[in-house]
Amino acid sequence: MRQRRLRNAAGHRRDPLWIAFLVHRLSGLLLACFLPLHFLFLSLAIGGEAESNGLLRWTANPLAKLAETGLVFLLTVHLLGGLRVLAIENLAWSDAQKQPAALALLAAACAAVAFIIAAA
Repeated sequence: MRQRRLRNAAGHRRDPLWIAFLVHRLSGLLLACFLPLHFLFLSLAIGGEAESNGLLRWTANPLAKLAETGLVFLLTVHLLGGLRVLAIENLAWSDAQKQPAALALLAAACAAVAFIIAAA
């Protein structure tokens, strides 16, 4: 009896809309972790030509390109998740709208793939 109750307690975590909420929340946290690095790189770029050239050489690294692709994915997921939240707050919402949440994730993946193709 207790195992069934525990299994049902986490049942909402398998719902696609809850997963969309989780992805939106985690992408926001990861983007917030990225901001200090972004500001550090901006300060290096402002510092002078030598620092800028070193930074530009570093961004040609394939690992940096992969990280940029992940960043584009996170930005797109977070943007589309934010639009989903706006839709929930301002429009009528039903269970039939789970498909657009999945399409938003697909659009984010397509944007990341397009970025990596363009960067190659």
